[in-house]
Amino acid sequence: MKPDLLQKPVSIFVGLGFPAEIRSVMDAYRHLIEWPPILREAAHSIAPNACRAALRDEVEPETVRGLFVAFAERHHLLAPGTDASLSLHFSPTSAEVGIECSNLSTPFSSCSNAKGGQHA
Repeated sequence: MKPDLLQKPVSIFVGLGFPAEIRSVMDAYRHLIEWPPILREAAHSIAPNACRAALRDEVEPETVRGLFVAFAERHHLLAPGTDASLSLHFSPTSAEVGIECSNLSTPFSSCSNAKGGQHA
């Protein structure tokens, strides 16, 4: 099994309402970076940062899933049948994810992990 696979895919609507499944951290990351910049808010940067950390094996894929479900729920992208209960009970802060950013509007390079290491 690939290390970035999610235990359970997240079903979302894309484009003109076509269903798609997010099955891995990389799928979530692709969707997040393609999100129109005009629609991004400060909270948007946490999910891609967590994706990058998970791809470096610093964060569990299920942490990314929880953040992505919260993002999709906030933007009304979740398809029927998606288990959104995870996002209702799991909304970690950037500190809980192990990512600390001084300014969420800056690139990931200004963030550091909980161990004090700087992310590139």
